[in-house]
Amino acid sequence: MGQLNNPHRTQSTSLSRLVRNIAINRQLIYQMVKRDVIGRYKGSVFGVAWSFFNPIFMLVIYTFVFSIVFKAKWAGAASDSKTEFSLILFTGMIVFGLFSEAINRAPSLVISNVNYVKKVVFPLEMLPIISMGSALFHSFVSLLILLVAFILVNGYLPWTAIYIPVVFAPLIILSLGISWFLASLGVFMRDVGQTVGLLTTVLMFVSPIFYPLSSLPQEFQGWVALSPVSFIIEQARAILIFGLSPDWQGLALYAIVALLFMWLGFAWFQKTRKGFADVL
Repeated sequence: MGQLNNPHRTQSTSLSRLVRNIAINRQLIYQMVKRDVIGRYKGSVFGVAWSFFNPIFMLVIYTFVFSIVFKAKWAGAASDSKTEFSLILFTGMIVFGLFSEAINRAPSLVISNVNYVKKVVFPLEMLPIISMGSALFHSFVSLLILLVAFILVNGYLPWTAIYIPVVFAPLIILSLGISWFLASLGVFMRDVGQTVGLLTTVLMFVSPIFYPLSSLPQEFQGWVALSPVSFIIEQARAILIFGLSPDWQGLALYAIVALLFMWLGFAWFQKTRKGFADVL
């Protein structure tokens, strides 16, 4: 990392090269993810324990606000239990939280690491992967809390929960592609960060997080289904809450589209990174 870097050299856009680079830099990725997670809670009394307290607190708040204050019920749920409603809602928030954390951080990834661009040899394309690793850590903690809460409430865990990696993988791939695109765009257009924050807020309400997709009028279901997180939210609830097998055909199609977006985002990042040093 102490060697001089030529920021203007042409970078490979090959996905196979990307996979090799990830393997080569796996220790670097691990250390930087660890530093990112710990650094987020640096100076606080409870440290990383906050990553457990926050989702527990939010789960309690969701239960109170939507089940007691609004007396909301989930269409198609097995019962009218307040705890079941909050678990269904929490599942949607976990999926959306993974996507939104990665996307919201993406525009500032390069501009907040200027030294990596100009002074040292550093695989800049790893920055979105490191950010995703941090988001995955927090999502894993939330998932763990969700599963424990489900067991405490119902006394069992649906066997379909083993499909969690299969359901989340396409969303991770898609999020990486978008992150590479936004990380590059954020270097040249500094308003991207604010715009993305606004769009993800809108996306939270136009995705089936607080309501099932089936509860919408038919003419709106198609539009809401276009949200990048809608299908994954529905599939996550199917395997974690309702004990249903995933929609394999839908997941395969989603994965193909996600891989295309990932390659396009990565290729864009690699092609435009030659201009980073000039702008920064």
